[in-house]
Amino acid sequence: MAKMVDIGGKPDVRRRAVASATVRLKASTIRAVRAGRVEKGDPLAAAEVAALHAMKTVWQVLPHTHPVPITFAGVTFEVRADRIVATTTVEATYKTGVEMEALYGATVALLTVWDMVKALEKDAKGQYPDTRIEVVRVIAKEKKAVRE
Repeated sequence: MAKMVDIGGKPDVRRRAVASATVRLKASTIRAVRAGRVEKGDPLAAAEVAALHAMKTVWQVLPHTHPVPITFAGVTFEVRADRIVATTTVEATYKTGVEMEALYGATVALLTVWDMVKALEKDAKGQYPDTRIEVVRVIAKEKKAVRE
């Protein structure tokens, strides 16, 4: 039987999680992103908003997660020659961690980038031979007891 874990007896703890994910893109797509020549608009600006929204709503998508009162959420991007790396940070003082929020935010950020640049990534057959999201991982997880 599926169920959420009972966290009612756990104390509130300050929690922080940092996650990252990478989307590999063609060099020509990266140049278009850097030059502001993506037809749909700025992929990184759209991905930032999408990541923040995702981090706040992960409990609505992943059925075993609890609604977490997030106190901070942020995302940064590193644009490299053949990829974009999204790094998300989520903080909360609560009874359960925020790793899923950070992972989901990084992934949604890059799905947004992919959606915005897909016209540039397709080959002659409409496929995406060079495009892939990879290395989705938690970089850091921290928790500190709350002092009263």
